[in-house]
Amino acid sequence: MTMKTNDTNQTPLPSGGDGGGFFPSDEAGAQFNPIVRRGTHCYKWDEAEEEDIIPMWVADMDFCVAPAIQQAVERRARHGVYGYTLVDESYYEAIISWFSRRHHWTIDRQSILYTTGVVPAVSCAIKALAMPGEQVVIMSPVYNCFYSSIKNNGCIALESPLREVDGRWEIDWTDLEAKLAEEKSTILLLCNPHNPTGRLWTRDELERVNELCIQNGVRVVSDEIHCELVMPGHTFQPFATVSEACRRNSVILNSPSKSFNTAGLQIANIICDDPAMRRRINRAININEVCDVNPFGPEALKAAYNESEDWLDALNQYLFGNYQRLCSWVSEEHPELRVAPLEGTYLAWVDIRALGCSSDELTERLLHEAHVQVSSGTLYGRQTGEGFIRLNLACPRSQLDEALRRIGACLS
Repeated sequence: MTMKTNDTNQTPLPSGGDGGGFFPSDEAGAQFNPIVRRGTHCYKWDEAEEEDIIPMWVADMDFCVAPAIQQAVERRARHGVYGYTLVDESYYEAIISWFSRRHHWTIDRQSILYTTGVVPAVSCAIKALAMPGEQVVIMSPVYNCFYSSIKNNGCIALESPLREVDGRWEIDWTDLEAKLAEEKSTILLLCNPHNPTGRLWTRDELERVNELCIQNGVRVVSDEIHCELVMPGHTFQPFATVSEACRRNSVILNSPSKSFNTAGLQIANIICDDPAMRRRINRAININEVCDVNPFGPEALKAAYNESEDWLDALNQYLFGNYQRLCSWVSEEHPELRVAPLEGTYLAWVDIRALGCSSDELTERLLHEAHVQVSSGTLYGRQTGEGFIRLNLACPRSQLDEALRRIGACLS
């Protein structure tokens, strides 16, 4: 994807602004010119027919990647030949080093399988570990592609609805235990951090989840693609580091694509310590023909994990500022709405039930009247998502402010 940029977008702020030296800060007085993505065959911006749409739906960010990533991709591009790619040892070393120092997780080199994305990885894990007709348990509302990946592999999505307790989403342990105990339940497909509710599951919660799964012969497949997007005061807990039992009973899926805004470069990893499960998954990767990656994905991953940690820390601070801005706007302008506490991801889960309209109705109204594109909660579960919308906060603050102004005018 080619992005048009303005030189002012590439100039770091002086230290001390809420952009951490990387991101534009309205509070620091910096003039921000958004990156022009419309007209670049950008799915997020060019999907809508109208030109005056502010897209706050699909989960990618309206920020340039970290400088080290851009430089690594440019170096590779200058070579001029983009043939089949050999993923070398430096790739695995970057992954192992990153998760060791960032998350205190020691990963065995042999446990890593690469593929083109986390959604293909979900599909491969399901194909490898479940037979057609078996059930994959999901805790809804949950990432919409879980439903399609399960269906496309001939399996049945069995929802265990989360419970909303004072605006915070929690596991319904009685229901989850009952769903896992069903004869055809084979996999628990976990989303950690949870999309769309913004939860970071705790060590105790994950340990209890695994105990229930082991009791019922269920494997855990944990989608951890948002694991680096953590709000201040919170800590991400990798499923595989909770206990030895969790490590043995799990398949972990991750990628730098969400946290470092590299989704178009198509690289992800499946981490599985069990040799038998790993062989089956590797076979599924080849059956699904997602075993070849492009020349740029591995280079971007290495630059992200080896050279871009400060950029990521600054990003999380900026995203938290956007979340605070949304909460302030809701409190001051539309207190009838409620925003779920954001612990991880850059996706705000907003309760609209007080408005007296359905999620789909409000989504259409915002699109055509306010020219703001959001995601209807029903995408993430027809019953559990009704009465909610999801907003992508990964954009310049000035863009967020304009979107909120338009939404406010539409609701008034």
